[in-house]
Amino acid sequence: MTVNGKGLGRAGLVALAALGLDQLSKAVVRSEISPGEQIDFILGIDWVRVGNDGIAFGLFDNAGAGVLVAAAASFTLLLGYFLLSSDRAGLWLPIGLLAGGALGNLIDRIAHGAVTDFIDLPRWPAFNVADIEITVGVILMTLLYLRDPDPGAAATDGEDDSTSETDTPVGGETRGADG
Repeated sequence: MTVNGKGLGRAGLVALAALGLDQLSKAVVRSEISPGEQIDFILGIDWVRVGNDGIAFGLFDNAGAGVLVAAAASFTLLLGYFLLSSDRAGLWLPIGLLAGGALGNLIDRIAHGAVTDFIDLPRWPAFNVADIEITVGVILMTLLYLRDPDPGAAATDGEDDSTSETDTPVGGETRGADG
């Protein structure tokens, strides 16, 4: 299996765009909203500023360095998986979203000690742009695999490279070297 340079480049561009959007949105929130402040936005959606030191949607709060190590390990596995599966059509988009979102939250953990969450829906924990990118990436990857679970099988279905019509004698008899 080879690494597809075009797919890798596309995934990198998506990851950079996702990372940029995430970090820009968090920088605006940190400069404009005080910690704990809540601002009515639209239709029950509020802007807030919450530090999340757990994982997505506030799960496992106060998990400390374990979350950072798990996030870094997960990102490394994701990157390795992509490099081994980069010939799968369309995989670059969900991988780019996952990588950009994961890096955005990882940067927050390192730079601020917690992830800045700011989108607050009714009856749902606050989240951020990186969480949206990660969620959409997982959904797209799942749909991609449901649509085409084994893209390599389509290229070889019905083909058996070990024999051809001329290799098999009529009547199924096999002939020795002397004919």
